[in-house]
Amino acid sequence: MRYAVGIDMGGTNIAAGIVDTDGQIVGRGSVRTQQSGSPEALCAQLAQAAQLALKNAECDSEAVCGIGVGCPAPVDPEAGRLRFCTNLPQLSAYPICEMLQSLTGLPVYLGNDADAAAWGEYKAGALRGYPNSLTITLGTGVGSGVLLDGQLFHGSGGAGAELGHMVIERNGRPCSCGRRGCWEAYASKRGLIETTRQVMEAYPQSLMWEMSGGHIGGRLAFDAMRAGDPAGAAAVDAYINDLACGLLNCINIFQPEAICIGGGLSNEGDFLLGPLQKKMDASIAGRCGQAPVHLCRALLGNDAGIIGAALLVPVEIGLPVF
Repeated sequence: MRYAVGIDMGGTNIAAGIVDTDGQIVGRGSVRTQQSGSPEALCAQLAQAAQLALKNAECDSEAVCGIGVGCPAPVDPEAGRLRFCTNLPQLSAYPICEMLQSLTGLPVYLGNDADAAAWGEYKAGALRGYPNSLTITLGTGVGSGVLLDGQLFHGSGGAGAELGHMVIERNGRPCSCGRRGCWEAYASKRGLIETTRQVMEAYPQSLMWEMSGGHIGGRLAFDAMRAGDPAGAAAVDAYINDLACGLLNCINIFQPEAICIGGGLSNEGDFLLGPLQKKMDASIAGRCGQAPVHLCRALLGNDAGIIGAALLVPVEIGLPVF
């Protein structure tokens, strides 16, 4: 049995896993990200997380053939460096591969974290059998990975498929990217919270005021809807309309066979995917006479980034195709 290390590098935690040839995590390690640390210190943390995972896996270290790292930033696939990293700016243009390889003695491969999640779902999760597909992660932001003919789409310089930053409402809500009306400003957790706040202000008698306890969270509207609150249902419907708008744009552009929804908001399950599928099916979306897009929930959950990152290690160095 051979293995690869998958590392999901987040702004809060660095999570690593030893992944076997069946796509299973056999050992884990995690360290808290030192956001203010030097790039050398952050690379040392990546190595530490990998070493913890290897220790917990109790497998032969010689059977580990490489390290894949999913990074929250566009990756230059040729140079193996981050073009720029908003959350960890000290890593921008830094030679992460070279430094991590010198610390571990293993070849290192970088990829965007959303791309890694999409690759993991395609190789070992919900998108098996769908070589033309999208993975959309709904969390603090909107992450996206695009598969075309079974290959990840990177775009020029590795910065392609930033689908969260297509505009769905001209001159709409401000987005962290500097534009206004981006899909991310509506479909992310932050977007849902803003939609919920606006609906609560419009409906002062809403049950959401009592349920919130002074804090508007990402689950509030869904919880209120399930409790029978019409305002909660209105907030959920507005959110799903915004989410569907972006997804239908994606369908028109890429014509995928399947779309996989991940991230924290995917935990709403059928309360999210059921009405979303209906809204998508109600639109022709340029697919007249074609089969509807298969909409599914991410199967790998929070492990998608780890497994997908491990799968970035190419077969040429000895790791079989999962």
